[in-house]
Amino acid sequence: MADFDLIVIGGGPGGYVCAIRAAQLGLKTACVEGRETLGGTCLNVGCIPSKALLNATHQLHEAQTNFEKMGLMGANPSVDWEKMLRYKDDVISGNTKGIEFLFKKNKVTWLKGWGEITAPGQVKVGEEVHSAKNIVIATGSEASVLPGITVDEEVIVTSTGALSLPKIPKSMVVIGAGVIGLEMGSVYARLGAEVTVVEYLDAITPGMDAEVAKSFQRILAKQGIKFVLGAAVQVVERQGNVAKVAWKLRKDDKPGEIEAEVVLVATGRKPYTTGLGLEALGVEMGPRGTIKTNDHLATNIPGLYAIGDAVAGPMLAHKAEDEGMAVAETIAGKHGHVNYAVIPGVVYTTPEVASVGKTEEQLKEEGRAYKVGKFSFMGNARAKAVFQGEGFVKLLADQETDRVLGCHIIGPGAGDLIHEICVAMEFGASAQDVALTCHAHPTFSEAVREAALACGDGAIHA
Repeated sequence: MADFDLIVIGGGPGGYVCAIRAAQLGLKTACVEGRETLGGTCLNVGCIPSKALLNATHQLHEAQTNFEKMGLMGANPSVDWEKMLRYKDDVISGNTKGIEFLFKKNKVTWLKGWGEITAPGQVKVGEEVHSAKNIVIATGSEASVLPGITVDEEVIVTSTGALSLPKIPKSMVVIGAGVIGLEMGSVYARLGAEVTVVEYLDAITPGMDAEVAKSFQRILAKQGIKFVLGAAVQVVERQGNVAKVAWKLRKDDKPGEIEAEVVLVATGRKPYTTGLGLEALGVEMGPRGTIKTNDHLATNIPGLYAIGDAVAGPMLAHKAEDEGMAVAETIAGKHGHVNYAVIPGVVYTTPEVASVGKTEEQLKEEGRAYKVGKFSFMGNARAKAVFQGEGFVKLLADQETDRVLGCHIIGPGAGDLIHEICVAMEFGASAQDVALTCHAHPTFSEAVREAALACGDGAIHA
């Protein structure tokens, strides 16, 4: 008889959600996690700590820039970096302890250590081997570093090191203009560092709607972040307490270089499957180190599943959570499903940027007839009241059916506003459905309704 119905390897967002849902569905469940705390990269050295620092530095920006405009007078606050890091650590602790509480509440067994699948249905943790009817791999990802770059997490750092620098650097180079690089770059720019972003492509945030990306770059530049685009990094070399970054522009091979106290390497992430024993087990692998799965997230080994960053698709915590729930449902004999067409993405800078569904570029490439409804936050009373009138909502709908195909928002609260469109798309709503839905005034969400109105007869406040 198996020790467990399910063993989940990895206690990050995909893994712990999978374990909790499986336990709720009546399965005897264990979760393998080698960190001292649950929550994986996201809660410990990723999503949550970075949002804490983004929040703290946004408040600093408000005090320095907007308080006086509102009649809040007094000296600007100074930054106690050690105390800010303690605040970040307290946020992490509160969240990770919360997951441990949920494990106890739902009777999920935490197998502390690193897991290895020694045979189908067998997981070795430390010196003990545990059996399970089903196994889910939820081991997440790790930072992907360009060849020839040596990361020391002191001067040349990944996002992990960037979250715990001993002091605020006077200068920082960010290699990679994706979500992680721009969020961390934004944090340190607000703290006074001179931040330069070096990106291989000719635009920031690859895959984002081009119009939004262009506006996003312009706003970040106004905030003091410098950009070098279309640049192929040649050298990243530590020289004492600083590092040199050298590049060549792709269009003309023109060289350039810069020196900074800290270099953040934010060139993406790759699946972390080291030590699992997948090769010996005969697990089929996909491109770029992913584990190959079918529509039910099952591997070619019976009873073995994989989710989250370990499999294909966007490396997003909420995508991993959805997959974790779906796999638990499937194993419990129910119908597990993930709608990959409706997975939102968010950049938590100020302003926030959020998107779901198709971009204009994708629709053009598909040859699909569509219409665009746009509304600027300058027409939104609430946004102007909080000095966030820059940005817009852009809604894309089918030309004939009016069905919502995608939405892209840059502005206040974009990461929350996008979910109205996620729900609309999940239920096959039209732009008119959104436009005819009453929205409270004054709220940022009215901008979404106005964009939907713009897909029809026209927005009211444009």
